[in-house]
Amino acid sequence: MTLIVDHATKKFGDFTAVDDLSLKIEEGQMHGFLGANGAGKTTTFRMILGLLDPTQGNVTWNGKPINYETSPYIGYLPEERGLYPKMKVEDQLIYLAQLRKMSKEEARKETAVWLERFEVPHYADKKVEELSKGNQQKIQLIASLVHKPSLIILDEPFSGLDPVNVGMLKSAILDVQKQGATIMFSSHRMDHVEELCDDMSILDHGKIVVGGSIREVKRNFGKQNVRLKMDQDLAGLSRLPGVEKYKETIDGALFQITEESTAQHILTEAMKLGQLRHFSIEEPSLEEIFIAKVGKAYA
Repeated sequence: MTLIVDHATKKFGDFTAVDDLSLKIEEGQMHGFLGANGAGKTTTFRMILGLLDPTQGNVTWNGKPINYETSPYIGYLPEERGLYPKMKVEDQLIYLAQLRKMSKEEARKETAVWLERFEVPHYADKKVEELSKGNQQKIQLIASLVHKPSLIILDEPFSGLDPVNVGMLKSAILDVQKQGATIMFSSHRMDHVEELCDDMSILDHGKIVVGGSIREVKRNFGKQNVRLKMDQDLAGLSRLPGVEKYKETIDGALFQITEESTAQHILTEAMKLGQLRHFSIEEPSLEEIFIAKVGKAYA
């Protein structure tokens, strides 16, 4: 079941929120969807979910339009809170699963499994408004997964979570992917995208400016980093030919280069300065690529 966004454009009056966007996500893939606030990510998600109709182009899943009939096979976690604050957790999860055509008995069983997995079974009889922000996020993620969807859209799934709970949710998302689900998600933490995703896209003003497998994106960026750890002042090395950027670190320096031969020059000159504790050539991070392509930090 392949998700295809085919030259989709969405306009609101004279404003173009999404501009001629095309994507293809194969069954079982996890796709990272990055962009600054206002780039068009949520509008794209809503077109994929069938909540908004494209002004031009179309969206298909398994060769068919996404509509009310396909909704039982789709899970969605919105960035904003979408739960009923005064409804009890268990009752709410069962109700939402039933809306996705799951029987009440199976919904109750799956709800219990997920509450146990996320270490919150004791919150089953509590109202959502009584939970912390992090635990509300857990419940909202359960709501997007409990009905065993085949296509899952996650908008900032790790928002408000501490590192322990982020790890717990990552594990759950990976398990769902292993069972065959197609997943598309956005995150302000690009290291999460690097760790979890098969491929990715960077959206800017409604257009994809970078896309493909993470390995290809990094290779095509055409830049690498050299990391040195030593006590001496390394600022003078920033003037070597081929060094594009220089950044001091707590224990040395980081150099951005375009040619691998520059790394050898940096190493040779660094060894003349004193004892070298560490030298490595590193691939660029997604954050570096994002800033280079979009011109600002992810916010």
